[in-house]
Amino acid sequence: MTTAPATRILVVDDEPQIRSALDVNLRARGYAVDLAVSGEDALHRAAAHHPDLVLLDLGLPGIDGLEVVRGLRGWTAVPIIVLSVREAEADKVAALDAGADDYVTKPFGMNELLARLRATLRRHQPGPGQPVVRTDDFVIDLEAKRVVRGDVDVHLTPTEWAVVEYLVRHPGRLVTQRQLLQHVWGPQYESETNYLRVHLAAIRKKLEPNPSQPRYLITEAGMGYRFEL
Repeated sequence: MTTAPATRILVVDDEPQIRSALDVNLRARGYAVDLAVSGEDALHRAAAHHPDLVLLDLGLPGIDGLEVVRGLRGWTAVPIIVLSVREAEADKVAALDAGADDYVTKPFGMNELLARLRATLRRHQPGPGQPVVRTDDFVIDLEAKRVVRGDVDVHLTPTEWAVVEYLVRHPGRLVTQRQLLQHVWGPQYESETNYLRVHLAAIRKKLEPNPSQPRYLITEAGMGYRFEL
């Protein structure tokens, strides 16, 4: 009987204490761990070992963490969680726009980080290409392009469907305003954030049990939106 290989995590950080703490905690939970101390080292190890997830500091010697994200996104969809002391909203948006899946500010609690890691890995597990997404309040059939609430079909306009579909295909992931505007309206509309506010308000009225306190279509103030199951 063969044993499935351990999930491999690439830890990229130039602080020895953080590398050591992550190495010990991840290995104790059965993960295989690679350690990198610079951007160049990270790209080399990712190409050599194909990790299942990358924990990445932004402030690295040599190639900056943002360039590492862009470099990885040039050839792989591996999930990336950024770990950084940078708390500014602009830094978070830049990392997410570059292709990161999540952003954790240092100092962080180890239990919270591990929970985010597990959630990110679950979201990236292979699944059917055209899934049916079921919540407690509605069902979205991506293949049929159909939304049902109770026993009633919910009518979404083509634009509303495009917004919902993009968010649903990235469950749990923060989708930036820029990403959503580019996908639905095109790059020339990147600054038209009022489009999103209007359409999300309309979609919430159709899908959310309490539109003023959304359960599924969550706003991350100043950054974007998240679809939560």
